[in-house]
Amino acid sequence: MQKGSKLFSLLTSVSLILFLITGAVAVPILWRGFYYGQINSLSLPARTGFSPEIIREAFDQVMDYLVRGAEFGTGSLRWSDSGMAHFADCRALFQLDFLALEISATILAAVFILVATKKLTLYRFGNRGPCFWAFAGMGGMVLILGAWGVIHFESLFTAFHTLCFPGKENWIFDYRYDQIILILPEDFWARAAALVAGLAFGTGAALTAAEALFHRVCKPKSVYEEIRGMGGK
Repeated sequence: MQKGSKLFSLLTSVSLILFLITGAVAVPILWRGFYYGQINSLSLPARTGFSPEIIREAFDQVMDYLVRGAEFGTGSLRWSDSGMAHFADCRALFQLDFLALEISATILAAVFILVATKKLTLYRFGNRGPCFWAFAGMGGMVLILGAWGVIHFESLFTAFHTLCFPGKENWIFDYRYDQIILILPEDFWARAAALVAGLAFGTGAALTAAEALFHRVCKPKSVYEEIRGMGGK
């Protein structure tokens, strides 16, 4: 029986971790309805004094800049050069996320085709497939970060920005000059992080279960199992 490729199995696990994380991050970036739902849920008009229309306009202009490369703007809200510089850094990170998502998805699609056409067999470390090990690694990271966020989200938020924007402090907004921060409160980011974690964890669990079921149904029988099956007829 062919044991399978260890190299491709590792590549598949790493690609799947990257796909799960970057895919989950892309959802709140591309799905503006998630933010729209938070406008009333977080009572942003009452908290900021801005109407829902003004809030949506400011958010849409920022997202158009981050995702579509449109001219920067925050609607009728004030913004500073420092604030715009931070969003320029964010745009680079968004593009990196999209690129990593595309690359990982392409690798996974290629591996799936090779496995489906029986041109490639993936090695099962500890009799577990790549989805299991990807989910174990990614799931463990999500649980650790999730626990950190529940215990003290502000420190997690600070650590994230320190890591992603090394040596910069323009992510610390002054609402007097960058009013956009008023419509993006900390509790919104906590909910966005929970969405990302839930999507990554849930999708990983579903893929792991599907992989286990597929292996159980389609795995080749051993010589002993074939002989025992013939004897039972």
